[in-house]
Amino acid sequence: MARINLWRHFDFALMGIVTLLIIIGIAMVRSATLSSPDTGLLEFSRQALFALIGIPVVLLVSAIDYRVWGGLSGSLYVLLLVLLAFVQIFGQAVFGASRWIPLADLGLPINIQPSELGKFIIVLVLGFYLANHGAQIHKLSFVLRSLIYIGIPVIFIALQPDFSSCILYGVIWFSLLWASGLRWEHVLVLAGLTAIIGAIGFALALQSESALYIVQRIVNFVLPNQDSQAYRDATYNITQSLISIGSGGWFGEGYGNGSQVQLRFLKVRHTDFIFATVAHEFGFIGSVVIILLFVALVVRIFRAAQIARDAYGRLICFGVGAVILFEAFSNIASNMNLLPVTGSPLPFISYGGSSLWTFLFAIGLVESVVLRHKQIEF
Repeated sequence: MARINLWRHFDFALMGIVTLLIIIGIAMVRSATLSSPDTGLLEFSRQALFALIGIPVVLLVSAIDYRVWGGLSGSLYVLLLVLLAFVQIFGQAVFGASRWIPLADLGLPINIQPSELGKFIIVLVLGFYLANHGAQIHKLSFVLRSLIYIGIPVIFIALQPDFSSCILYGVIWFSLLWASGLRWEHVLVLAGLTAIIGAIGFALALQSESALYIVQRIVNFVLPNQDSQAYRDATYNITQSLISIGSGGWFGEGYGNGSQVQLRFLKVRHTDFIFATVAHEFGFIGSVVIILLFVALVVRIFRAAQIARDAYGRLICFGVGAVILFEAFSNIASNMNLLPVTGSPLPFISYGGSSLWTFLFAIGLVESVVLRHKQIEF
């Protein structure tokens, strides 16, 4: 009876929003790949399969008491470091970056990106640490010590290189500290420290051939030279994205009828620029619907944080919400040229099994917290 009562608290509204985003994602992956009938049908089928496998993952993770992950935090952290080290040795290089463990070479339908899974492992590990030592949050030494939890993984990830994930890990760290009661004066210290680290990273990127594209993106965004052929070549994708979004108008050109998409002017249209695909085919109205769905999703997750029965549950929900908010915002903003292109996926919509499964794992964590809260307030 206790088990039945537990599932009565399941947040169906939260799961409904996620399911709707996944359905939209599968449909848009299909539309974005219609002009590639051979590979497109395969990618559409894979995304649908990823979703079918991923939904039970939510239920399985929900059934596990979230506090169990706290007891396993040390092992999870070591596992993350091992996977990231494995990528450095055996990782598969895609577009000049080695971020994937090539499971497809073993006959499996997916490659694993450890940095994707790692963002929620960090939420579990760092959240557990802060929940158990939250009384020390007023000490700057404690705040700086907590950097170790993201520092080591970030070094591995920077070597891939994957600087967008490095930034995301920093956002997770700051978000969890803020939720734990970070003092304003420490925020100023951390801002100065971030500026110094950013300057050092920028200087190192200038010396690294594999990371030079990051510098070019930043320079082209801050100091655009539209008369330069090099600028036009480097910003081709974002130019086509802006054309796609602008030509969508109020209601778009219709599903599967977007000329920018179907004639392949818009590249990586089913991954990094899938929001531009939505805007092109469904216009301003469709774009606003996507944004409102993400707003509703994040609000629902933060409400789960408010009713969590303990600090660990609250930090898990806050961390998951921060990741989804940041990735959705950075993807949409980069598609609209409001930020440099980061390569962040649009959660639940962009093509990719690793991304979809890790986000569904995170939703399972939130549901686990909701199932075990003290009082129903929904």
